[in-house]
Amino acid sequence: MIQLRLLGPVELVAGERAVEIGPPQRRAVLAALAVDAGRPVPAGVLIQRVWGVRPPDGARRALHAHIARLRRLCEQTANDGGDVQLCLVRRSGGYLLQAAPDQVDVLRFRRLADRARETGRADDDRAALSREALRLWHGEPLADVGGQWAERVREAWRRQYVDLTVGWAAVESRVGDPGTVIGPLTDLFDEFPLVEPLAEALMRALHSAGRGAEALDRFATVRRRLAEELGADPGPGLREAHRTILRGNPPAPVGRTAHRQTSEPAPHASLPARPSPERLPSTARWPGAIPAQLPMGVRGFTGRGDELAQLDLVLASAAVQPSAVVISALSGTAGVGKTALAVHWARRAQPAFPDGQLYVNLRGFGSDGSVMSPAEAVRGFLDAFGVPPARVPVGLEAQAGLYRSVLAGRRVLVVLDNARDTEQVRPLLPGAPGCLALVTSRRLLTGLAVAEGAHLLTVDLLTSGQARELLTGRLGASRVNAERAAVGKIVRRCAGLPLALAIVGARAAARPRFPLAALAEELRRADNRLDALDGGEATSQVRAVFSSSYEALSPEAARLFRLLGLHPGPDAALPAIAALGGIPVNRAVALLAELVGGHLLTEHAPGRYTFHDLLRVYAAELVATIDSDLDRHTALHRLLDHCLHTAHTADVLLTPQPNPVPLPPAGPGAAPEALADHEQAQAWFAAEHTVLVAAVEQACATGFDRHGWQLAAALTTFLDRHGHWRVLAALQTRALEAARRQGDRAGRAGAHRGLGLALDRLDRGEDARGHYLLALDLFAGLGSDAGQARTHQHLARMSAVLGSPQQALDHAGHSLRHYRAAADRAGQSAALNHIGWLNAQLGEHHAALVHCRQALDLAQETGDLNGQAHTWDSIGYIQHHLGGHSQAVDCYRRAVDLFHRTGDRQSEAAGLLCLGDVHRVTTRPDAARTAWTRALTITDELALPDTDPLRTELRTRLDGRPGPAFEQPQPPEQPPQSTVRTVPVRVLPETSAW
Repeated sequence: MIQLRLLGPVELVAGERAVEIGPPQRRAVLAALAVDAGRPVPAGVLIQRVWGVRPPDGARRALHAHIARLRRLCEQTANDGGDVQLCLVRRSGGYLLQAAPDQVDVLRFRRLADRARETGRADDDRAALSREALRLWHGEPLADVGGQWAERVREAWRRQYVDLTVGWAAVESRVGDPGTVIGPLTDLFDEFPLVEPLAEALMRALHSAGRGAEALDRFATVRRRLAEELGADPGPGLREAHRTILRGNPPAPVGRTAHRQTSEPAPHASLPARPSPERLPSTARWPGAIPAQLPMGVRGFTGRGDELAQLDLVLASAAVQPSAVVISALSGTAGVGKTALAVHWARRAQPAFPDGQLYVNLRGFGSDGSVMSPAEAVRGFLDAFGVPPARVPVGLEAQAGLYRSVLAGRRVLVVLDNARDTEQVRPLLPGAPGCLALVTSRRLLTGLAVAEGAHLLTVDLLTSGQARELLTGRLGASRVNAERAAVGKIVRRCAGLPLALAIVGARAAARPRFPLAALAEELRRADNRLDALDGGEATSQVRAVFSSSYEALSPEAARLFRLLGLHPGPDAALPAIAALGGIPVNRAVALLAELVGGHLLTEHAPGRYTFHDLLRVYAAELVATIDSDLDRHTALHRLLDHCLHTAHTADVLLTPQPNPVPLPPAGPGAAPEALADHEQAQAWFAAEHTVLVAAVEQACATGFDRHGWQLAAALTTFLDRHGHWRVLAALQTRALEAARRQGDRAGRAGAHRGLGLALDRLDRGEDARGHYLLALDLFAGLGSDAGQARTHQHLARMSAVLGSPQQALDHAGHSLRHYRAAADRAGQSAALNHIGWLNAQLGEHHAALVHCRQALDLAQETGDLNGQAHTWDSIGYIQHHLGGHSQAVDCYRRAVDLFHRTGDRQSEAAGLLCLGDVHRVTTRPDAARTAWTRALTITDELALPDTDPLRTELRTRLDGRPGPAFEQPQPPEQPPQSTVRTVPVRVLPETSAW
């Protein structure tokens, strides 16, 4: 059998032979198809999965090329024989990878896991099925696929793996040897130390194996981690396991003798010992000169395990390549602890360099401009080796040559700290084998990597756990534990910057009776935050340290850095930054490269930039003091124009509108993005909606009220489709306030409608109805047929849910009339579909089908994909109740595919629920379970709560408890038994299609 493996590196295996797939991007395309094997995946979805939400211009051409190669690859493997093959075909909905369920390891894993969880199955079978599923894992899932989509998928699969491992451990301990589960559980616990069911399973396994003391130690560990990182106590399961062990209750009997299987962790690897090279003859050797210039290390150095390990690997590579001089360049933002890391590692590595350790602070970013010249540094090194002044030649080139001659045949570590640029460093690099240079800089020294082959390592901010450890080392565990909440606030407000944490720690240590909560409050006040991070000297003042990096910028880059202090965050896209600065995109690219190179900004994803909170505060300070009120107002106006006009374009693409309300022209330099189709609009909203929500708040707070309510209106469809209803409610509340301040009736009408929609979704029906009725009055006064049509549409849906189908039909009829008056064909499609749906609820299935087919024709004419999806869903329901089960399956599949394409994930899950119900009625239980499992996975990815009706319905079906939808629909000639749909969950997003 030909198999596709995704639970590890992406592999294609024919029999026992691994088939070469090709470059990483092609592996990513294959993975993006394989996760949905058996169903079409649109090209836009594949591009987003492989290249992200902002793909390069040639992404579609590259995709077609990869598809063609993969198709030939499938054909070649088919020629090798075998009963089950892979086939890659083009379908109207995208590309389809045809594969049997057992050919894709992750699909087989899910099927085995589902079978292991089935009620009534014996423990021996559960254990065997679980073991078979767990054996499919070969390491990190999609290990060679990068990007945000792959990371999201990996995270979801890891959760499934952990859940199955916990379940396997429980049954394995009952039927076999609990000692066999301790090793796998321990490994997982080390990776997921805050997953309480995992910790509980490990404790119970240790107790069952007679290792109660270790179980109690695990409990203490997880309790401490929960308190430090989440501020929470262990849950009831963990507490009960702890009480069981403390009471001394004997472990449950097991089928075989438990064996102690410990796996002691290997001690921390010492630095590799380098063989002593033969001493090279040198005429430039002076006896007795072995410099040891490393400064004192930082007391209580913490964290940086990954960085230290990478530096250890650099040293190890020097040991196996004795002919090469190894250079490692550490870069990072000001105050991130580059020097502390370099010195700490250098002291650990000292035994590997018996001929000396050189250190120099090159003062590359000194506030007084006293940057050390290479000539001064070289002369200092020569003095350290005891070279007589009379033997030192004149000129930098000759001195550097003598310096390299002195190092010949020696094993010396050279630490070049705080370098300004590559040219300052290059004359100081050793030329002899056996030496290693370690460089630190606030700039990314790519020139060293290009010309000298340097290893580049970025030093990032500390994690919250590492930051707590730093403060504990400075203040003691008792004081930190006594004020955990305050420490958590300090850690967040110091943004993980070691310098800021060290200053707070020093201030707190100097006043041992001063409450940490008071320091946390100082840091809370944004106007005062950098004042609170003042250690009294230039090197211990966060503002001064940032200033030295800022002053090294070109004037244009410095201006752009300041203006970024106006951006609402949390990150910024390249086009928005260009609009903020009022500059062309290509010029913005060059300036951003300078800011990223100086570690004043981070490009955390292609084309997306951010900086930590303290740099944001510093930029905001600068723009408020250096730039004029007019400059700030103009820059913010450009940014909001850019956001509003692009959002308006995207919203029209998501919801076809015949006559969208025009906006005033965007100001000079605002440069809205050009979005071509539904897929681009969906991707842009997915990437930007967090920024746009913050922009609404900022607009309403800074006098741009019109931008505020108009931007909130443009966001409504996207936020509703993706279930962000609480955010939508807060946003429309702000929009309503802004429209009232402006006295804008159209703004008030739209905000009342949007707020009613959000409250309706949140089950606050009475409040929602009040806003809908206010919106109706305002739209009627404005003569807006489109506004009245959509509001009646919402009222029709609400009436149907409340069990008043006739009232719902009245509202739907009003909606259709107003849509016709507005010449909105997509809206008419929505109203007709709604009327058809309501007729179906009343048992008038043939009349319902007529309305829904009319709706489908209109939705297809207008290109309204979401409208087509909802109408196919309605027709599927009608066909199901008319006994046309094969037609119902086809309709639901079309609906699910379109929901997937439009990003309407909750509707996709609801459609899969219905599809599974039809399969169940037609005695296809495997197909039904597959559909329900896919739907449940979507609800996992959406993080819907367990109490959500959709999740409840899915759990009911997967647990084997028949729900209403399992019942065979009654023939159409019989009167309906209820006016309420048998499937209680249907997602109705804010769209012209419903």
